[in-house]
Amino acid sequence: MAKKKSKKYLEAAKQVEAGKSYTSEEALELVKKIDFANFDATVEAAFNLNLDTKQADQQLRGAMVLPNGTGKDQKVIVFAKGPKAQEAKDAGADVVGDEDLAQRIQDGWLDFDVAIATPDMMAQVGRLGRVLGPKGLMPNPKTGTVTMDVKKAVTDAKSGQVTYRTDRDGNVHVPVGKVSFDAKALNENFMAIYEVIAKARPAAVKGTYIKHLSVASTFGPSVTIDVNTLK
Repeated sequence: MAKKKSKKYLEAAKQVEAGKSYTSEEALELVKKIDFANFDATVEAAFNLNLDTKQADQQLRGAMVLPNGTGKDQKVIVFAKGPKAQEAKDAGADVVGDEDLAQRIQDGWLDFDVAIATPDMMAQVGRLGRVLGPKGLMPNPKTGTVTMDVKKAVTDAKSGQVTYRTDRDGNVHVPVGKVSFDAKALNENFMAIYEVIAKARPAAVKGTYIKHLSVASTFGPSVTIDVNTLK
């Protein structure tokens, strides 16, 4: 059964012209205008891509730092020992540990946003796959969270890094910022994301790559962006 839309949502949706595709600037201005949440909602971009995700070379995954940050204070943990543990602490990691940190998570603690690990710690961290994997918290070399450059990884996470990954239907959802951002900052973040996704087009993809692109706030209606205006 389809979930019934609230009155506030329906009122907001009336302000989105049916069948219209907007420029990114127009779309983000409209998303800010029609947002009705009583908190600083996240603005998210949604890409529907022409990908066959059953093929390994057509699965996108990575990370990038948004030019204007995410507007969210990220809580970062690091699995490391010795000098690398100290490096993580000096870089501003919230929690640093090794076997003790793994056990803490195994016992149910998940109060963090990003997990980073040095390669030598992955034997320990790998055992947490069933806990961290479903929540998207598992360290991964493709997102820069399994690395010896702990300082950079922590700094990136703290300064507005976002991750992106295709789901099985070829969709990618990426946060752009907060409704409280001005439209220019949101658009700069959006364009940075768009350029990364566009450049990641697999060589095997024929024809249209980005089939649909929209932006929306946490509870608000989506606003379609005309991809042709981005070229």
